[in-house]
Amino acid sequence: MGPFMETVLEFKLINPVPPRVFGFPQIRFMGSKYRLLPWIYRILCQLDFSTALDPFSGSGCVSYLLKSMGKQVTASDFLNFSSIIAKALIENPGIVILPEDIEFLLTEDLSHPKFIERKFNGIFFEPGDLRFLDRVRWNIEKMGNRYKRALATSALIRSCVKRQPRGVFTVAGDPAKYKDGRRDLKLSLRQHFEEQVWEYNQAVFDNGKKNHATKSNVFDMEPTNYDLVYMDPPYVPRSDDNCYIKRYHFLEGLSCYWEGFEIIESSKVKKIKKLFTPFSYRKTAISAFDRMFARFSKSILVLSYSSNGYPDLPILVEIMKRYKDKVDIFEQDHRYHFGTHKSVRRNQVKEFLIVGT
Repeated sequence: MGPFMETVLEFKLINPVPPRVFGFPQIRFMGSKYRLLPWIYRILCQLDFSTALDPFSGSGCVSYLLKSMGKQVTASDFLNFSSIIAKALIENPGIVILPEDIEFLLTEDLSHPKFIERKFNGIFFEPGDLRFLDRVRWNIEKMGNRYKRALATSALIRSCVKRQPRGVFTVAGDPAKYKDGRRDLKLSLRQHFEEQVWEYNQAVFDNGKKNHATKSNVFDMEPTNYDLVYMDPPYVPRSDDNCYIKRYHFLEGLSCYWEGFEIIESSKVKKIKKLFTPFSYRKTAISAFDRMFARFSKSILVLSYSSNGYPDLPILVEIMKRYKDKVDIFEQDHRYHFGTHKSVRRNQVKEFLIVGT
């Protein structure tokens, strides 16, 4: 571990993080590794690989780093809105939204449904914002190019996150009631959307490789096509919970206009049913890690993990050693600025990268 870490630190001086990475349009996403990207990069650039799988892509920032490093990337997630963001920025070979596309998206179509306006009236946004979401989401479906659809949907998703206090959808309330002076809460969703289309356009690039984005369960992914697998699964936390659907159900529904989702009508915020993942429960987490490491044992394994999660680090290292001859552990002090209630401690934690080669 020692010599390997020394090599990483020396390499940092001659090969800085690709500047493009810092133009990634990050969203306020639970467990996001955006602020850790320079540290992750210093470790990844020491590994010999050309193809990579990120099966828990989340906000997409690590997949974006891998793409910026010139790797052929497959990004996947079991959340639909995460897979759409990956479609827009990872798989997308360079397609952007043009001025005429924006004009089309903003056009009023009297035949469009008013699902969002009716279903979410008085819950998150003002009536005018809800009408805007119905209009644009309906027009997105009529766009012919899949990358333009993904870009427009991603811009709409980030607009909602920026307009919503704390970026989560757990509590009903009009953002206009928050009087803390934030610009994001003053802008309408239309103003946000026009800005975010520009932001996403700026982030689009072609790295010369055939990248791919998909919505999938990690255990359904083909295990033999990747030199490296970067794994950042949800983990069982010591406090609070790790339910992404609870926080982002509105974004998940918006990403496909709630097609195929059952809304829990008794919920004040109109949640959708929680998706199951074995990584979220103590009874199933350890066996899930074992299955995952075994499945991708022919690849370099890189597990991102935090000291405030379960299982404990020694358990994860022991499991990985069943499938890898050499396991290195790297750690970095980190502080997450995320949680849904005041009782959740924001103490600094140790962030780990466990690398099996």
